[in-house]
Amino acid sequence: MATALMVKALINGIPVEVEAGTSILDAAKKVQVNIPTLCKHPDLTASAGCGICIVKVKNNRKLLRACCTPLENNMEVMTHDPEIVQTRRTVLELIMSNHPTDCLICGRNNDCELQKIAAEFGIREDLFERVLPEIPVDKSTGTIILEPKKCIKCGRCIDVCQNMQDVWALSFIQRGFKTRISPAGDIKLAESPCVRCGQCSAHCPTGAIFENDETQKVWSLLQDPDKHCVVQIAPAVRVAVGEGFGYPVGTNLTKKLYALLRRLGFKAVFDTNFGADLTIMEEGTEFVERFVNKKGPLPLITSCCPAWVDYLEKYYGDMISLFSSAKSPHEMVGALTKTYYAGKKAIDPAKIKVVSIMPCTAKKYEISRTEDMSASGYQDVDVSLTTRELIRMIKQAGIDFKNLPDEDADLMLGDYAGAGTIFGATGGVMEAALRTAYFAITGENLKDVNFTAVRGLQGVKETTVNVKGTEVKIAVAHGLKNVKFVMDKVRDALKNNQPLPYHFIEVMACPGGCVGGGGQPYMVTDDIRKQRAKGLYDEDAGMPKRCSHENPFVQELYKDFLEKPLSHKAHKLLHTHYKARPLYVK
Repeated sequence: MATALMVKALINGIPVEVEAGTSILDAAKKVQVNIPTLCKHPDLTASAGCGICIVKVKNNRKLLRACCTPLENNMEVMTHDPEIVQTRRTVLELIMSNHPTDCLICGRNNDCELQKIAAEFGIREDLFERVLPEIPVDKSTGTIILEPKKCIKCGRCIDVCQNMQDVWALSFIQRGFKTRISPAGDIKLAESPCVRCGQCSAHCPTGAIFENDETQKVWSLLQDPDKHCVVQIAPAVRVAVGEGFGYPVGTNLTKKLYALLRRLGFKAVFDTNFGADLTIMEEGTEFVERFVNKKGPLPLITSCCPAWVDYLEKYYGDMISLFSSAKSPHEMVGALTKTYYAGKKAIDPAKIKVVSIMPCTAKKYEISRTEDMSASGYQDVDVSLTTRELIRMIKQAGIDFKNLPDEDADLMLGDYAGAGTIFGATGGVMEAALRTAYFAITGENLKDVNFTAVRGLQGVKETTVNVKGTEVKIAVAHGLKNVKFVMDKVRDALKNNQPLPYHFIEVMACPGGCVGGGGQPYMVTDDIRKQRAKGLYDEDAGMPKRCSHENPFVQELYKDFLEKPLSHKAHKLLHTHYKARPLYVK
């Protein structure tokens, strides 16, 4: 392996050595110097858009932007002096002259990068005339809200949407002082190719894009004595919610969350991990039917991610037959709450309201889909909140979250195997499915249930699994740009009548899977995604039962209610269907 070329320089007089090509911004961090920036995000290519990160370099008359200037040998860099600080203040004042000051009613109040940096620079008055564009708020998707007048034109959302996700729902339109973010053609976001993944909101530094906050709707339901409110939490929520309360990234707070949700007033606390185990029973059986019994086309593509479903219907409508018909786990739990649970507890399902806490903005869209999402006669899930919304609810409730005792979920729809919890990380659905598919095909449990080849943050993971002499070719893709690569590979093989590149495919719209979902706490990086995923894999490793088919409450559910995977009743309650949709809605 070739040795990396290194460069040596001075930053504020401190020697530093980094690999060639490292930006001044990143090099400075190695010597504990933080250069402020608004447009740069670790996930994204530097755009040099904001101008906050300017620095001086000896023998260079220009102020250089640290985010996109590579450190060179023998450079002498000055990152902070009175002139630099004053220039940064002026840039901030100019940005703020085009920005509203209604911080108290902004969705990003106290969690806004512009607000934070303005406070750090002690900006207390307007030195430039405030000129605010009159641009209407776009609430058309019902999932994320676009408020362009709060945009600072950093370009993060556009970089995410176009280059990371390859969706192209957002762009800059007009020029000069009139430049703003919008779907191309200045149409509504719901009319665009937007798949509601929320990565734009997760990367926006201000309140220009944020989730549709529905916490007040949940408070109203909890306060209604005629409603029986039930809640469930997704796998990835438990390893991210603690970031809102000072816990180390990746801390698993499952049992504390159960206690918290009861304190909020929910009558029953379930776990989406149970739904994940159930999904594996249905989806794993579906794969066996197609792969072993030749009853259906291959490859089978997993179905837990609603942003991916939206993407499939818009971009790959010709391949819908390959898609698993199994609903996502929280929809399964919702459907069973209003049928199985309601029957067991003799509760009128019309009075049951199901709230799901998800790492995802697209779940808000998924629960509104009419395609079989109310097969029980009632909408499966009534409200879907993001992790960020839950954090706000906890703080509103005045509960001392850190000192709550641990509690257990209501086991009827709350107990889960290790396979259920790893759903939150890219590769987790595939790993969980393979554990149960192996059992379904061979009648034996694996001696080692760990499929490490599908773990990690590589954009596309391809491997072959040997099942008693039969090779199963699998692929795992996360981030829609990577998903496109896999799907195009399959489409080309089918079109040209070539051998299939894969038999089984897992796809997730968000980089890292649900741990990096669009509704998770802000400023996610690959390091944070890894730590959140580790929290899930560590829980799985310590579980007494690690395969979905071993979950005794899932076994009881089939025995008492559903009969068997893919039964008529299971199909009615736990499966859905899809249809091709146009990229642009008129």
